[in-house]
Amino acid sequence: MSATEIAKLHFSAAVNEAEAAGLGDEGVCRSLLGLVVARYLESRSVADVQAELRFVAENCDPESDFMFMRP
Repeated sequence: MSATEIAKLHFSAAVNEAEAAGLGDEGVCRSLLGLVVARYLESRSVADVQAELRFVAENCDPESDFMFMRP
């Protein structure tokens, strides 16, 4: 099983559990993001974590190609 498959499995379980508890997925997403950032900060610099988040934010549009992709 790949890291992506493991993450998807646990993410889906967390979202399903939150929805079953009537919480919706927004809070779970925000909480998981906070946990990921906290974990990154255990081994990476603040600037490095900010760069990682900036890259994800700047490239999250599914309709856009990544800057490094060519047609």
